[in-house]
Amino acid sequence: MPADTSKFYKAKRLAKRPGFLLETPAPCLKTFPRMKKTSPVSRSGRFSSGPGEDVAKFTESISFDRRMWRHDLLGSIAHATMLGSIGVLTKAEAKRITKALEAIGDDIEAGQFDWDESLEDVHMNIEAELTKREPAGAKLHTGRSRNDQVALDMRMWLRDEMVELEEEIRDLQQALVALGQANENVVIPGYTHLQRAQPVYFAHHLLAYVEMFERDHERLLDAFSRVNVCPLGSGALAGSTLPLDRKEVASFLGLEDRQGNPVISQNSMDAVSDRDFAVEFCFVASLAGVHLSRLAEDIILWSSSEFDFIRISDEYTTGSSLMPQKKNPDIAEIARGKSGRLVGNLMSLLTLLKGLPMTYNRDLQEDKERLFDSVDTIRATVRLTAAMLRNTHVNAPACEAAASDPALLATDLADYLVGQKVAFREAHHVVGEVVALAENQGKPLNELTLKELQGVSKRFKTDALEVFDLKTALAKRVITGSPGGKEVKKQLKSWAKRLA
Repeated sequence: MPADTSKFYKAKRLAKRPGFLLETPAPCLKTFPRMKKTSPVSRSGRFSSGPGEDVAKFTESISFDRRMWRHDLLGSIAHATMLGSIGVLTKAEAKRITKALEAIGDDIEAGQFDWDESLEDVHMNIEAELTKREPAGAKLHTGRSRNDQVALDMRMWLRDEMVELEEEIRDLQQALVALGQANENVVIPGYTHLQRAQPVYFAHHLLAYVEMFERDHERLLDAFSRVNVCPLGSGALAGSTLPLDRKEVASFLGLEDRQGNPVISQNSMDAVSDRDFAVEFCFVASLAGVHLSRLAEDIILWSSSEFDFIRISDEYTTGSSLMPQKKNPDIAEIARGKSGRLVGNLMSLLTLLKGLPMTYNRDLQEDKERLFDSVDTIRATVRLTAAMLRNTHVNAPACEAAASDPALLATDLADYLVGQKVAFREAHHVVGEVVALAENQGKPLNELTLKELQGVSKRFKTDALEVFDLKTALAKRVITGSPGGKEVKKQLKSWAKRLA
């Protein structure tokens, strides 16, 4: 699967965007100081009064869904343009509505918009302001429900965030490759069960994470096609009797496939109740978080005095309030902790959805905070991890000392016997006896004499001890995916080219 961002179709190149939409919003919610609280109001002629103040407080979502204001405005501009095309609005009305929506966007961007908690959500806040500024705005909701409106907003908001996350994952991979290239001759012990196992190049260890994050990258690209779908036109659940041009709206918003064809939902009931795209993203984010957590664990171990393989710059560590000598890898520890948060958000969404009947239910209001938090968490963790890696230095002497342990080449000694036509299981048993002999004599494997080796098995020849030359041992690992020097250099070069 190609690694370029063209898979994100038009998400980054929507034409004719208003000024307030030219920049992708920052991942963290801006401070909104202009929040006013008014008495709850009724939005429908069905009710004689608005909800009680405690009910309004309990049911409002404007405190968190206002971060989708850019996408709500853009969706409304697309809807108004389409209503003008089919004659529900005059061309002049559509233009005035669009101009008023753009002005509202400029005010929000400038922090000059009063968000009204009593209006519940971002949709009603913007619509109420629109009708104040432009009487024709009262026609904008024709053929549209907040059910399909919020589904559209979430998809467009998540689409933009996925584009940014895709680039951030690439940056993290680049940081790993760069650290590997800067230390391509450094060898460390590889571990199983957190016990020293066999020697590997430090870069080979880092490239394992590059592969993990590549799978995350591919999952993100794949999930994007199921996010980039237009649900607008589905109404509350049963579409509309009006001749809405859904494809026009989809094309206007860049909700298209790779061939430039508009992608619209095919079932109105599913369209307004579907949150699979949010769940799928949260799964991608949680699995990426697990990978980040594993990387963080290695970094924490490597930076400890017991390992001392790496030194993290002061800017990415913290001290102790009591112990003046401490230098703690807090970025890595917090990254490790964030994985639990991401998994928790995924479980919250799955639990939220599991018992809902068709179609839209107000329970779905609870989806946004979980999705928003997962996006913020994974993006921040990826960015900070990449920055930390770029400010990490390898302590080559400590790595060399650890990798020089001849026990790491015990398997190579067994392979030597295989070369002498000994069955591997027998060779494994023989080398086990050699290891026990070295332990009993209190000396490392490579200091055993040929006579001592032949006392265990006559299959050992005069060249047997040559196995313990570390560079030679690594050079023999030439098969694809192995930690041999040539293979690691090839992989580093390949990844550097792919990520450039």
